[in-house]
Amino acid sequence: MNINGFEIERKFLIAMPEKAFLDSCERSEITQTYLLGDVNTTERVRKRVRADGCEYTHTVKIKLNSMRRIETEKVIGEEEYTRLLQRADPARTPIEKVRHCFTHDDLLWELDVFPFWDDRAFLEIELKDENDAFALPPGIRLIREVTDDPRYTNAALSLKIPED
Repeated sequence: MNINGFEIERKFLIAMPEKAFLDSCERSEITQTYLLGDVNTTERVRKRVRADGCEYTHTVKIKLNSMRRIETEKVIGEEEYTRLLQRADPARTPIEKVRHCFTHDDLLWELDVFPFWDDRAFLEIELKDENDAFALPPGIRLIREVTDDPRYTNAALSLKIPED
């Protein structure tokens, strides 16, 4: 999601929540594939499967700082998705994850569970401004904020999983 063409996001590494918490969220299965591109530009295609169907998107992000990016995202058809997959970066592994979405304090939170971790997950929040105040949802056990840690972007995970 972006606001006025910008994505402003904070990201947290958290302990894996209880199954009951995850089951209370809206669930989708995501496969995202990174395409060949420039150093400060990240381009990807995403297949997102929800209970009500499948959606394909093409996204281009230009990094301005660790929290703010210019983001262009559009919904595409399956045929264009398949065509763009031909530009997949062979050095990167497609990212598979289950996304759990929920609201807390009138803010949308996205919790991503990856098959390569059984003890941790990502929790993300998109903000309207870098200085917006928020509180982590109850029941979330924070390991640390990783907004400024380039090893914890999905694009970086497609190259190497951090071992810390």
